[in-house]
Amino acid sequence: MIGSPLTPAEFDPLDYDNLAKSCVRELMGRGPYSLPLPGVFYGAGIYAIFYTGDVGSFPPYDRWASPKADEPIYVGKAIPSGSRRGTPAVSTINSRPLHSRLSEHATSIANATNLDGADFLCRFLVMKPVWITLAERFVIDHYRPVWNGCIDGFGIHDPGSGRHQGEVSWWDALHPGRPFAGRLRQTRTHDDALRKLATC
Repeated sequence: MIGSPLTPAEFDPLDYDNLAKSCVRELMGRGPYSLPLPGVFYGAGIYAIFYTGDVGSFPPYDRWASPKADEPIYVGKAIPSGSRRGTPAVSTINSRPLHSRLSEHATSIANATNLDGADFLCRFLVMKPVWITLAERFVIDHYRPVWNGCIDGFGIHDPGSGRHQGEVSWWDALHPGRPFAGRLRQTRTHDDALRKLATC
């Protein structure tokens, strides 16, 4: 007996969803590594940070705890110097933008008065610069990490001398301790941040 005609779907490896799955799979297959990182490496790329604390380590994060480092609390990127200005991306073979960015994040976590650096792990993926921004968006869209949306501000830098008129970020309101955050307008309190987190 002849069955129904076959109608196989065409596979496009460059389809948005397929590219996203590929980036997520590659990133999640690396590591995880401790923060601070155990060694130095070269290159730019994307990364994910995971909160692995036991229940009660920081109770507001109990539902985001990821002991197996499979659900990131934050996703970011590190691009080569000059990329934001639109200049041609230089080779990262002798530079460490990804390592430097993760080191900055380890310092931010260490500065927070209510977080323990031992409760965090990371994964990272060194990439060709042309793919980095798109890959970061893929991974953020896939996981929707709480520090990328609801409690934002983890990835900001010190705005510099004379530029501290901005308001404190939600992340710094929830996790006080970064020196530059204390110089910003304290328009958000810790309790405000806890209430916002409860709605995430």
